[in-house]
Amino acid sequence: MRIKYGLYLSLFLGLSFTASGKSKGPIRVACIGNSITYGYGLADREHEAYPVLLQQKLGAKYQVENFGKSGATLLARGHRPYFQQEEYKKALAFRPDIAVIHLGVNDTDPRNWPNYQDEFIPDYHHLIDTLRAVNPQVRILIARTTPIGVEHPRFESGTRDWQLQIQQAIEQVAKSADVELIDFHTPLYPYPHYFPDAVHPIAAGMHFLAETAYQAISGDFGGLQLPAIYSDGMVLQRQRSLTIRGKANAGELVTLSFHGWSGNTKTNRLGEWAITLPAQSAGGPYSLEVSTPQSKREIKLSNVYVGEVWLCSGQSNMAFMLSQSTDKEHRPIQPDSMLRIYNMQPAHETTATAWPVSFLDSLDQLRYYLPATWEGARPSKTNISAIAYHFARELRDSLQIPVGIVVNAIGGSPTEAWIDRATLEQELPAILRQWRKNDFIMPWVRERAGQNLQARDTPLARHPYAPTYLYDTGIRPLSSYTFRGAIWYQGESNAHNIEAHKQLFPLLVKSWRKTFGATLPFYYVQLSSINRPSWPAFRDSQRRLARPHRGVDMVVSMDHGDKTDVHPTIKYPIGHRLALLALSGQYGYRSLEARSPELLSVSWQQAQVLELTFAGTSELRTSDAKELRGFEVLTYDGKTHPLTGSLEGATVTLQLPATLQGKDLWRLRYAWRPYTDANLTGATGLPVSTFSIDLKTDAHDAQ
Repeated sequence: MRIKYGLYLSLFLGLSFTASGKSKGPIRVACIGNSITYGYGLADREHEAYPVLLQQKLGAKYQVENFGKSGATLLARGHRPYFQQEEYKKALAFRPDIAVIHLGVNDTDPRNWPNYQDEFIPDYHHLIDTLRAVNPQVRILIARTTPIGVEHPRFESGTRDWQLQIQQAIEQVAKSADVELIDFHTPLYPYPHYFPDAVHPIAAGMHFLAETAYQAISGDFGGLQLPAIYSDGMVLQRQRSLTIRGKANAGELVTLSFHGWSGNTKTNRLGEWAITLPAQSAGGPYSLEVSTPQSKREIKLSNVYVGEVWLCSGQSNMAFMLSQSTDKEHRPIQPDSMLRIYNMQPAHETTATAWPVSFLDSLDQLRYYLPATWEGARPSKTNISAIAYHFARELRDSLQIPVGIVVNAIGGSPTEAWIDRATLEQELPAILRQWRKNDFIMPWVRERAGQNLQARDTPLARHPYAPTYLYDTGIRPLSSYTFRGAIWYQGESNAHNIEAHKQLFPLLVKSWRKTFGATLPFYYVQLSSINRPSWPAFRDSQRRLARPHRGVDMVVSMDHGDKTDVHPTIKYPIGHRLALLALSGQYGYRSLEARSPELLSVSWQQAQVLELTFAGTSELRTSDAKELRGFEVLTYDGKTHPLTGSLEGATVTLQLPATLQGKDLWRLRYAWRPYTDANLTGATGLPVSTFSIDLKTDAHDAQ
């Protein structure tokens, strides 16, 4: 039975309270919370805990006191209720003018949330009521809780999900109790290495908490800001309403004008603003202006175009530059002010034995990429992705409107580095746990990362190959931008772990669609040919991951591989094939043969004759006008037998040798060599993918 709180206060404190006005001295700020507020685990909590840093930021006009209690729960019937602690009594006696509350982390304990979750919101209201009882004018800020990492022993058994429920409850309290909501979770979320025990942030993390509290209290968010990608020369996506988001000081009026249209809004308490620009037709150059009249700040962007915008990402074969390609002489870069490129290049040192290592350059953000600018295509700019350029040029030639590409590709990067943390925590948390040791990560990826990190004596180092890192540093900063679609060339760093990649690739698409829109087209490149044993099975797995009817589609590249080099130097055909998918799928060019022919059905015509029908082409051919190569059949004894065949229309007829008569046939395979000379193509030269089907099932199920 709950004690009435007026009586509770008098009994607990032995004090009586009357309404009081604002304090005559410094503004009193009470930091109420658990061990994180207290500063548990810090080497020098007297100087490193966030309330101390908050005092430094606020200055002498404020008096900040730390009322954190290790292990405290918000729940009154939790295992260590804050209401019963000496720190609570002191916080009330302090009679704060401002209270910053961070409670809820310990309520995820199985002794607490499963039993008393229905009491969390009422208990939070009671805490707020008691603070208002001692000072009716108190300003209360309640915080979404700091992250809990996957290394926590109870993460998957309940803590992960209970924390999400607690965050929702805290948000509900903010609305129902009319108090301010601040966010201690989001700023720290990209920094898992700041939580060595999965709960308590190190000293560097305390700066985030202090800055978050300072900004909310003062309303000072650094003035008018736009994400870095909003800059001179940018291309905005046409035919879409565009929500442009930024920051400014709390309560400021923000105005935006573009191409004869203007709108305005006010920033919220967290300094956030958003203005939706109506859908625009292709054109430019225009100017875009954003201003805050009150503080007399203005951002004016010039040479802004409206057209088609694509994100081009992956690992080294997408990063492979025009200057490195051998087909540049046949398809040289052309000067074009309306083909615009935003090239996100990593700021790292590279040696013969070391690959990218990233470091925290400042306490307020992760810095991995060099500052980028939008630039028009020109012959001297050959340090850009060859595939991305050829893709964009094809769109420009066909659409005759401005085209913008954002190139963000990191050599050696695995798929998991590009997926957001929340998706992996929900769908595949094991890959986040001890990632430099677990078997989801390809051995050479974790070994290279380990060598790089050991070479640097700093606890702040985090490697680009770590799960979620490239999402945090390279994709999340683009989240406010609107893209027509994405092209992707990656897999070399996951090809040895096919089963893991089968889980990761759909999660990548899901993650990016959560970020950029649920219908984002996602076109990817199948790995090429090279003498690596796992690649035929990986190529087949990539083929099976395509979902054309859902906007996830693949181009084949194995006819332009290299036996010994993972970086084939011929890139134009790959960019061209990606452009075919985009033109057909997004821009109405339905008559194009944009996709490689696909096996539709398999049937026996005679005892020794297999007939294969393909869809997606008017006619099958061989790439070199020679006899058909690449088909083989496996018998149940595991032996492989090459097959000969002939072509007619969209049908392949395969002749089985007499030696196989009466034998049980197991699988039919095509182009099942790491480096293959298989030569079946469609009418326009698009190669048929590596595939394998079970002859005991029908072809539809096998695909």
